[in-house]
Amino acid sequence: MNLQFRQVALIGRYPLAPQPGGNPGAASLRARPALGGIAALLQAQGCAVVVEAQTALAADGLDGLPTLALEDIASRCDLALVVGGDGTMLGAGRVLFHPDTGEGLPLIGINSGRLGFITDISLESYASVLPPMLHGEYEAEGRALMQARVIRPGPDGDRCVFDALAMNDVVVHRGNSSGMVELHVEVDGRFVANHRADGLILATPTGSTAYSLSAGGPILHPAIAGWVLAPIAPHSLSNRPVVLPSDSEVSLQIVSEREAMVNFDMQTLTALQQGDLILVRRSARTARFLHPRGWSYFDTLRKKLHWNET
Repeated sequence: MNLQFRQVALIGRYPLAPQPGGNPGAASLRARPALGGIAALLQAQGCAVVVEAQTALAADGLDGLPTLALEDIASRCDLALVVGGDGTMLGAGRVLFHPDTGEGLPLIGINSGRLGFITDISLESYASVLPPMLHGEYEAEGRALMQARVIRPGPDGDRCVFDALAMNDVVVHRGNSSGMVELHVEVDGRFVANHRADGLILATPTGSTAYSLSAGGPILHPAIAGWVLAPIAPHSLSNRPVVLPSDSEVSLQIVSEREAMVNFDMQTLTALQQGDLILVRRSARTARFLHPRGWSYFDTLRKKLHWNET
C-alpha cells in the first residue's frame, strides 16, 4: 500500500522544558524522549518530517530536522502528529486549517497525558499503530468548532472586543469574585432564562466529556449536531443542562455588576463587563481527526471512564 502522508509535522505539548519558577508537567516529561523516536519512525516509513518551532526548542532527538511555526504547518504539510494531552490537540485543532480552502489538516493524537479523549493512541503503542495509518488504514472523523465573539456596547455603538474559535467549550464564570454571575440567555433571539450561577458552559460534543461532564451535563456522541448548555453550581436546582441544535446562535449577556470572565477551551480568556454579549455560532471550519482502523467512540468512553470494571 502506498504512503498516503509524505510531509508530516510533529507537535509536542508545552512546556516541554522547565519554566522559571516551575517544572514541566507529567505529560511533557513523558512526551519529551518519545518525540525523537516518533520522528525516526516517520522517516523510516518514508515521510519528510518537520517539527513545530516551539517543540523543537525543548525536545530531545530532533536536531537537524526543519522547523515551522504552528500557523504555517497546514499550508506545508499533509498530516500533523500531536504528542501530548487533549489540550495540545485542542490547540492544534483550532489553528491548523489550510489558508486557501479552510479545510482542517488531518490530526493524529498520541496521548502522553492522563485521560486523552481525543488523543487516543498511547505512547506505548505508537510504533505498531502509526505505520498502517500512514498508509491509509485509518478512520477519519470531523469535529465541529464554535465561533465566539464578545460584543461590548459603548457610546459610539457596539464593537467586537474578542473573537475566538473553540473546539471544546465556551465557559463564562465568575472569575475571582465570591458571588454568582447573572447571565441573560437567548437562543436564536428567543429568551431562555436569566441564569444565576457560578457560571455557564456551552459545549460541543467534543467538549461534552470535559468541564460540562463535571457540571452534570450529558455525553454527546461526536456525530450529533448539538451543543450542551450546562450551568455551573446554579442558584436554582431546577436549572438543568439543555441540549441545543448546533445551528443555533446562542447569546449570553452579563447582567450582574460582578466580575466575570469567559474562557475558550480553557486556553484563551478575556475579562467581561456588565452588558457584554457573548455570541456563539457554529464555525464553518471542522477539525479532522484520524483514528486507527476499527476505532470506536464507545471504546474510548469505556476505557477512559472505567466502565465495566469490577
